[in-house]
Amino acid sequence: MNFFPRATEPTPGSQAEAPATSTDTARVKLLCHAYERLMNEIEKVIVGQREVIDLLLISLFSGGHSILVGVPGLAKTLLVSTLSRLLSLSFKRVQFTPDLMPSDITGTNIIQENLETGSRSFRFLRGPVFANMLLADEINRTPPKTQAALLEAMQERHVTVGEETYPLPNPFLVIATQNPIEQEGTYNLPEAQLDRFLFAIRVSYPAEEEELEVMRRTGSSAGRDLPKVLSSEQIVEIQEIVPKVPAAEHVYRFALKLVRLTRPENPGAPDYVKHCLAWGAGPRAAQSLIHSAKARALIHGRLHVGVEDIEMLAVPVLAHRLVTSFNAESEGVTAEGIVERLLKDLPKPI
Repeated sequence: MNFFPRATEPTPGSQAEAPATSTDTARVKLLCHAYERLMNEIEKVIVGQREVIDLLLISLFSGGHSILVGVPGLAKTLLVSTLSRLLSLSFKRVQFTPDLMPSDITGTNIIQENLETGSRSFRFLRGPVFANMLLADEINRTPPKTQAALLEAMQERHVTVGEETYPLPNPFLVIATQNPIEQEGTYNLPEAQLDRFLFAIRVSYPAEEEELEVMRRTGSSAGRDLPKVLSSEQIVEIQEIVPKVPAAEHVYRFALKLVRLTRPENPGAPDYVKHCLAWGAGPRAAQSLIHSAKARALIHGRLHVGVEDIEMLAVPVLAHRLVTSFNAESEGVTAEGIVERLLKDLPKPI
């Protein structure tokens, strides 16, 4: 019996999801069990922020990168470090500063002398990017030249230094943090790099009772021992099963319609999109939306993608890929608000 029943027959020219096997069934069970364990263990350290944790885990299982956007003191770094402690992955943290150089991230060639022969040769000294999980803390505090050092790594999963190309470990995940308030001495990420992030996750202030619990826990969980929940091999297995989750044609169409409506030059775009956006989301946004929706469906116990998955992930997938115009900035309209309005206006498939 096929573990993933097909929602609809594939249309001509479309790429059908590969049929599932018994191995796929085991991987799905592994994902569901790992999701529950990871969520439970993280919540022993992090108070609240369940939606943020949920998105971070979807990003992990999708094999995508994420950027956490929030003011200081919201446990962004603690959340990432806690997740790293739960996974059997190599982890590196880089504090991005104005004087950080590209070689501080990727690594550099050094001259090494052979003590026996006296000859000298170049040896590549690997940088912190050669880790399964890289925390790019305050990524907007370093100049564009250094920010760009991550572009090749995030997209191609390898690093080129001189004439040599070095593959990165698998899995490879970049989680960046950014402070949206303090802009002095910061450099906005270029749109090309923002597009490489699967999610831009907004981290908000905790609720009153949650903040009270944070105060009570202060200092009590710093040395907490956390179990290893997943190995690198298991994470790769989970990431391989996600693309096989089926989605009906109307789900693909709904996601595509939503993305295309963000483009001001699209004849069908609403007037408020043409008024408030300078640029809309590109094809990578549509790919990211449907791929992450497949991971969300699995971790929530469903074997096919629904329109609700697209709706729940639309803001973190699309908002950071939209470029607002001067009209939006002067009127206080945000990219998140535009995506939310599009979701309300776009008719739901029956």
